[in-house]
Amino acid sequence: MTALQGIDVAAELRQVTDHWTPRVVGQVNDQYVKVAKLLGELVWHAHDAEDEMFLVVSGTLRIQLPDDHEVVLTPGQFYVVPRGVQHNPVADDEVEIVLVETTTTAHTGDVVVDRTVPVDRQVGDFR
Repeated sequence: MTALQGIDVAAELRQVTDHWTPRVVGQVNDQYVKVAKLLGELVWHAHDAEDEMFLVVSGTLRIQLPDDHEVVLTPGQFYVVPRGVQHNPVADDEVEIVLVETTTTAHTGDVVVDRTVPVDRQVGDFR
């Protein structure tokens, strides 16, 4: 039986030890709710079939977009990267985020780098 209690996002973020390693903390229908800590930049990539939502909990996140555009997010702000849009998250200082993305979203789209974390590793012991 599942415990009837809320998810403490700050507590979940305290359990994240590696940057760029999302951790599933909840699920809404076919969407995972994940927490992550970011530092530096990830890699330019796109998710061809899925949108991706970034909600900043602490710090400042820059999301680089095509044609030298970028979105700058501060705590409490979110941005949805539309499916198929190339993007590159950048954190000049440590950033804590909540991600919402479908259960099938590959971490770095069709680009695989040393920081790529397979979905099954993100889920961990969530279930």
